[in-house]
Amino acid sequence: MSALKSLLPRREGNKGMRTRLGCLSHKSDSCSDFTAILPDKPNRALNLLFLLFLPPPSVDGVAAFRAFLKTEFSEENLEFWLACEEFKKTRSTAKLVSKAHRIFEEFVDVQAPREVNIDFQTREATRKNMQEPSLTCFDQAQGKVHSLMEKDSYPRFLRSKMYLDLLSQSQRRLS
Repeated sequence: MSALKSLLPRREGNKGMRTRLGCLSHKSDSCSDFTAILPDKPNRALNLLFLLFLPPPSVDGVAAFRAFLKTEFSEENLEFWLACEEFKKTRSTAKLVSKAHRIFEEFVDVQAPREVNIDFQTREATRKNMQEPSLTCFDQAQGKVHSLMEKDSYPRFLRSKMYLDLLSQSQRRLS
């Protein structure tokens, strides 16, 4: 998924902001030029990727989504997903092992301080991956958490007063 960031075209200025916000809100066909990048993914997944990788320049979409998740007591999902993305950038083997254990203990282990909601099989597969941590050791768990956000939290975020106010403010600034 990290590679996606470099593949997606960047948009500048007011038109780009309007395009991204329109894509996020499902109220515009202006995101159709991006669908070729992920033709096998549903629009909801593409839109969540826009939020996570391409927030508009004057509005931090990730911060808004994080604030919404805090109101639902589920910000650990986003924090875990972001921690995994950062983990994948690790180049030092020594740091990789310590970072992997820190992420596992904080988010994946049973009774972790910010335990994410994943099934037993995924948790156990991730536990086994910790025997020899690699850049892909959290992929299955990260995918489950992403799917949970995509199907549950993110659609609620798009319907929330918080998002609708953000969209309205952005549109007023662009007018």
